Amino acid sequence: MFQRKRTGSILCPSCGRLTGVADERCANCGRRNPGMWGLTSILGVAGRAVPFDQVVIGGSVFLYLCMLVVDPEGVGRRFSIFNLLPPSRESSLRFGATGPVPVWQLGRWWTVLSAGWLHANLLHIYFNLSWLRVLAPGVAELYGQSRMVILYTVSSAFAFLLSSTIGPFIPFGAKSTVVGASAAVFGLLGALIWYGHATGSQRLRNQVWGWVAGGIVFGFLFPGMIDNVAHLGGFAGGYIAAQMLDPRKPERPVHVALAIICLVATVAAIVASLVVPLPPGLLERL
Repeated sequence: MFQRKRTGSILCPSCGRLTGVADERCANCGRRNPGMWGLTSILGVAGRAVPFDQVVIGGSVFLYLCMLVVDPEGVGRRFSIFNLLPPSRESSLRFGATGPVPVWQLGRWWTVLSAGWLHANLLHIYFNLSWLRVLAPGVAELYGQSRMVILYTVSSAFAFLLSSTIGPFIPFGAKSTVVGASAAVFGLLGALIWYGHATGSQRLRNQVWGWVAGGIVFGFLFPGMIDNVAHLGGFAGGYIAAQMLDPRKPERPVHVALAIICLVATVAAIVASLVVPLPPGLLERL
């Protein structure tokens, strides 16, 4: 299933036209080594075979359980009816929570990639992953699995970078740390809005705008629990990325390669958060 293709023709990762897998240059656009050492076909099969929403759901649940197990004594410290089974703040920081403190005070800039896979409590992970489960299949059908991975990663990273930068100066922004897949979910909503504009689908735009408005209003109702700056940043990031990925054109192997880079970078960010120690006495200062 995942064998390297060394003979025959493939679609060039750059121009999307047929070229020889062993050609030194694409005859159409001049790209060097369009066959990518025989890996182009493998990347294409992998991108079609792996449902990304299931990867995010499984990965997020696994990391949430790990955060609870790593510091079980901290689970009940911030417990409330709206904060069921919350991982401790120390555990969240160790696994890659982002925000003004981790990014700008601690220099843990890579956490803008890891935070989209972490969650603050049981209700948080349930609602975020439920929304992802509803939206992801449709976005994957319109954009392709690989481009959806890119959308998720780029919109999430942009959202958390924006929140970490201006959040402390805005009443409804994050002041110390932030986690959650909702930033990327708003990125997928932004991508759907752009698709509706690009294809003239008024019905799609109306429906998605309704979801966006509802999410923003909900965020204002719970300003201490929901980061609307990240939501708006995720929406903007998804909308901009969607234009660059243009779903009206066929998905190409280069999108699969970029998607794999996004996943590897995310895993590396989580590993870096676990490996790089937190400064002594940090929690007392938060």
